[in-house]
Amino acid sequence: MTYPTDPQCLFCKIVSSVIPSKKVFEDEEFFAFHDINPWAPIHFLIIPKMHIPSMAQVTVEHEPLLGRMMVLAPKLALEQGAGHYPDGGFRLVLNTGNHGGQEIHHLHMHVLAGPRPWFKG
Repeated sequence: MTYPTDPQCLFCKIVSSVIPSKKVFEDEEFFAFHDINPWAPIHFLIIPKMHIPSMAQVTVEHEPLLGRMMVLAPKLALEQGAGHYPDGGFRLVLNTGNHGGQEIHHLHMHVLAGPRPWFKG
């Protein structure tokens, strides 16, 4: 399946292997990879392959995609070493826009886990 992409987008370049990454997961819709500047012992990103700039551009048509993304996050967190609930766990972060701390304008979910305290967050 082919999705709209932005040739100038860093994350679109990662999905297309123009820029290397340490891949965690890939299927038709999503690509997950380790953050290059991790804030926690476990820190990876889940991105849709479809270029959506941010949560501000999400519409009702994206509901199934975002639902699948939310179901994928705990599965990958456990596979990457996050402890089981309730003693373990993980944090999901979606930054939106400049004031929301978004640095790359391609929708992405940070998945952070591991013993606290973390460097940031």
